[in-house]
Amino acid sequence: MPNTSRFSLEGRIALVTGASRGIGSATAEALAEQGATVVLSSRKQADLDDEAARINTRFPDRAVGIAAHAGRPEDLEKLVDEVMKRFSRIDILVNNAATNPYFGPMLGADLAAWDKTFEVNLRGIFILTKLVYAASMEKHGGAIVNVSSIGGLRPGYGLGIYNITKAGVIMLTRQLARELGGKVRVNAVAPGLIKTRFAEGLWSNEAIMDRVLSSNPMGRIGVPDEIAGAVVFLVSDAASYVNGEVLVIDGGGGEP
Repeated sequence: MPNTSRFSLEGRIALVTGASRGIGSATAEALAEQGATVVLSSRKQADLDDEAARINTRFPDRAVGIAAHAGRPEDLEKLVDEVMKRFSRIDILVNNAATNPYFGPMLGADLAAWDKTFEVNLRGIFILTKLVYAASMEKHGGAIVNVSSIGGLRPGYGLGIYNITKAGVIMLTRQLARELGGKVRVNAVAPGLIKTRFAEGLWSNEAIMDRVLSSNPMGRIGVPDEIAGAVVFLVSDAASYVNGEVLVIDGGGGEP
């Protein structure tokens, strides 16, 4: 019989970025459901307070929000300092925050859009991971999950810069897994099209949805809870020998 207690996260401290909605919010709630105390982070404190209150209604005293811009080193330093001040450790890091300020042919983008996308989607993950490792995981160990995208594995129209950053997230994951794997496991998830506000420009487009649904064997797009469950597995002891992997969650295909 499988030991389901290996999925328990009781007593662990988790930090989730981009946690005020979508995949980040669903992941924070799923981690709390398994017993973790979860720090939600995104840019706006009011949104975080609402999400933390919602989670605490189901799982009392399991969630707290701390605002930080995921692309600003000074914000990330303050975030880690505050988490350590309150909880003395960080056992789980979910790098979910992302941005996509430009949609269209890649060479049509200006340099500001390129820089902004890399600042949050890749550079920010590197900075926060480095801070969390130095503050806690170097001593105590832990598990990291980076949220990439199916676009990091294959190209797609309109999302070229975003996809390049997500390909970078995959290589960052694999490199860190090789360097830290004896102490910290580092994995990634690569969602397909998920029904979030972040991706609304895609799933609200009838032509795009027709293409997706016609080629996806499940005949639908995903929802945030379906990504959250995979993250819970990857950070739990049930995945104790999983390191450097990229779990694709796209229903079997069907991308725009």
